[in-house]
Amino acid sequence: MYTIYHIPGKKIGVTRNINKRVTEQQGYAPDEYEVLLTSDDINYVSDMEIELQKSYGYKVDRQSYKNLINKNNKMKINATEQTSTFPCPLNKLKGRLMDNLDLSWETSHGNFKVTKETIQWILSNARTSMYDANRCYVYNKAFANSFSDLPADAASRFELIRQWAHVRGIYDKGDSNTQYVKLMEEAGELAKALLNKDKPEVIDAIGDMIVVLTNLAALENLNVEDCIDSAYKVIAKRKGKMINGTFVKQTL
Repeated sequence: MYTIYHIPGKKIGVTRNINKRVTEQQGYAPDEYEVLLTSDDINYVSDMEIELQKSYGYKVDRQSYKNLINKNNKMKINATEQTSTFPCPLNKLKGRLMDNLDLSWETSHGNFKVTKETIQWILSNARTSMYDANRCYVYNKAFANSFSDLPADAASRFELIRQWAHVRGIYDKGDSNTQYVKLMEEAGELAKALLNKDKPEVIDAIGDMIVVLTNLAALENLNVEDCIDSAYKVIAKRKGKMINGTFVKQTL
């Protein structure tokens, strides 16, 4: 969390640790300064610091807080084919990411960027390195799957899958039986991921199964969207109850 503080007659500044910055380092007691605002958005805080310095008539900083922080605290992310590793422990990761908003890095799965949206995903999926407790990492493929440049609507996603399959000859040279075998293989991968509580692999397996189902439907001269709609029409008004973790439909 960033704090904009005001020392009357002296200055307006930004800090992430007001006691250390203002009281310990600058020597001002709590009753000698005031907090103007707090936020976890470094861009907003940086802009507001300059605006408040102007409105209070203080000297405006030559360099914005976010640029100063990024210059002095730019995080070096180590990207391999499989993972992106952050140079900090899990309990410090959020602060480091917030300090490095808009930082981008290249991976074999595309160009990644630190944004408010990706920070939430990273924090939910990061793991401590088994080699160094002061480092943590995420899987690149899972990150790419969650933040791809695909269109937002599901119909467009399915169409892109069909285009991808057509270009690779799956519809010309493949068959439904082969796709069914592939579906069972992916179901096995999903089972393994669930047993291991491996969320990135769960995401990967579910995504792969949806791709296979899309192609299987196409090979049967069907659109997977129509199959989903048909299933939903059946279950929409279905009544029943949960028994041992499974929804059991009501029988007449």
